Amino acid sequence: MTKSYPVEIAADSLTVDGQSFPFQVKRDSRARRMLLRVRPRDGAVVLVLPVRASLKSGQQFVTEQAGWIMARQSERPALQVWEDGAILPLYGAPHKIRHRPEARGGVWTEGREIHVTGQREHLPRRLRDWLKRRAREEFGAAAREMAAQIGVTVRRITVRDTQSRWGSCSAHGNLSFSWRLLLAPPSVGRYLVAHEVAHLRHMDHSQAFWTLCAELLGGEAQLRAARNWLRRHGAALHLHG
Repeated sequence: MTKSYPVEIAADSLTVDGQSFPFQVKRDSRARRMLLRVRPRDGAVVLVLPVRASLKSGQQFVTEQAGWIMARQSERPALQVWEDGAILPLYGAPHKIRHRPEARGGVWTEGREIHVTGQREHLPRRLRDWLKRRAREEFGAAAREMAAQIGVTVRRITVRDTQSRWGSCSAHGNLSFSWRLLLAPPSVGRYLVAHEVAHLRHMDHSQAFWTLCAELLGGEAQLRAARNWLRRHGAALHLHG
């Protein structure tokens, strides 16, 4: 017999069996049915509704899926706190964080170690700032190189910490990437760069878009491998820091 859980739904919170989680409702013109997601990093419950679906029907759907929600919450892995001795997968390879309060120089790598100076309480911020600068430089350089290959122009590169999208491309030629892509193998980062650069020519996901994306990566196999890696491991990137 399936267990029944009491559910309370507010504008931005969801309480199931006495446990509260952040709650969001998103409308998606591409959605054909109602969907539920549980974000690994903060446990937020996201309800995705087709454009014509009513909020009331969506709330009923959430109530009916209370057991599923609690199961996903119990399966969420622990967050990886950035501190001395913690492991961070830089470029997909495990690196140990070393706190160096006596040293100068900010943040640097030595082999499979990431050294961070300054006071202990500032370590997460310093490391995050370093990763964001590195992501902006590396993804920006790769994007401009690929853009030159196909005769388009990248205007501005920004780096953010989005949870629902790894990258984006505006109609004005501005590209944005999640700095967390630095935690994935380099081929995955290049795939996201190629994906957004290809959008500078094709602002859709047509066959022409995917063909261009594969060309920028050197082949269909590279594109498929990177997409599969993100599907399997992408959620875990949000658990760090």
